[in-house]
Amino acid sequence: MCRSSFDFKRFSINQDMCAMKVGTDGVLLGAWADIPAAGAIADVGTGTGLLAIMAAQKSESASVVGIEIDNDASAQAVENMKQSPWGERLSVVCSDIDDYYMEHVSEYDFILSNPPYFVEDVKSDKEKRCIARHTDSLSFERLALDVSVMLKDGGIFAVILPYVAAPSFIANCFSVALKLKRRTDVVTREGASPKRVMMEFVKNVMYETTEFSELVLNESGRMTDEYRMLTKDFYL
Repeated sequence: MCRSSFDFKRFSINQDMCAMKVGTDGVLLGAWADIPAAGAIADVGTGTGLLAIMAAQKSESASVVGIEIDNDASAQAVENMKQSPWGERLSVVCSDIDDYYMEHVSEYDFILSNPPYFVEDVKSDKEKRCIARHTDSLSFERLALDVSVMLKDGGIFAVILPYVAAPSFIANCFSVALKLKRRTDVVTREGASPKRVMMEFVKNVMYETTEFSELVLNESGRMTDEYRMLTKDFYL
């Protein structure tokens, strides 16, 4: 049974109203992303508000908006943001990203997303969980386009996806002027194949070279030093 709340060092996340609970993917991306000190930041599919709150903690003065299609999740994200130390810099918009993006052209310096990614034929029994976890509601192609429109030139897009989805998503991004800047393949345990990939894309900057790395989460049954250092400002 999932916990109704999750405590971090400087904030707590209530999650009883959200289909998708706090998970390793979101914490990894929030800790890994190179959040700017200032500017405008958006979290696409904010859910509980976790990534938006992590971004606010890492920045000095950036304003952060969470965009969420589900009414219950949006309400819970508002609750979590208000209870955090950075509530005055955080907000939530309850909207489908496809309805939102054209009204916010070139507005954001940085965008994060832990998007829906399951594409299997077998779906979850609960409709909200399906929306949160399947690309039916937000295809990778649409996500790349929407983000590209919302980003300023030189803006950054950070995302975490299944490892096998990376090649097609990189192609989707390249087609809308988003070039891969940084990539970290995530290995759950020593000797295993990568399961996730974290990527940062930059808009309309073609001279950048890509930085590649690998992050192993567990070694001999214990959290690796690299994983511990990455998340030290968040995990208790």
